[in-house]
Amino acid sequence: MPSSDLIDHPLVATYGRLVETRSHLERRLGAAMRTEVGLPHLWFEVLIRLARSERGQLTMSALADQIVLTTGGVTRLIDRIQAAGYVERCPCVTDRRIAYAAITDAGYDVLARAAAGHVRNLRATFARFSEDDLATLDHLLDRLRSTT
Repeated sequence: MPSSDLIDHPLVATYGRLVETRSHLERRLGAAMRTEVGLPHLWFEVLIRLARSERGQLTMSALADQIVLTTGGVTRLIDRIQAAGYVERCPCVTDRRIAYAAITDAGYDVLARAAAGHVRNLRATFARFSEDDLATLDHLLDRLRSTT
């Protein structure tokens, strides 16, 4: 049986709050996006990462790293998003083993609609936070991310 010191360790509680908060935000904001635009939140994450990348494309492995999926998982995800017409696969001209996922015009269109609603919902979610609060949160999350 683990020591109660470890079970009650403050870092365990902090991590638990982080996981719980992420889960609540995902449920609420993801449901809103699906209702408003018909887009799953994970698809939004893929599309926004592609839109922000050079030439609107990323290798499948880079995309897998960014959204924390296996390469097999991202392949299946891209299959579904491609079937909806929001991305396409592009082969690498110099290495046949590499494939790119690229956002399409339809992907940019649905992303723009989804982003408008998402920003509105995020503003409501963070309405009780000051600009300083949000800057501190961003700073702390960046520090946490850099340790992984």
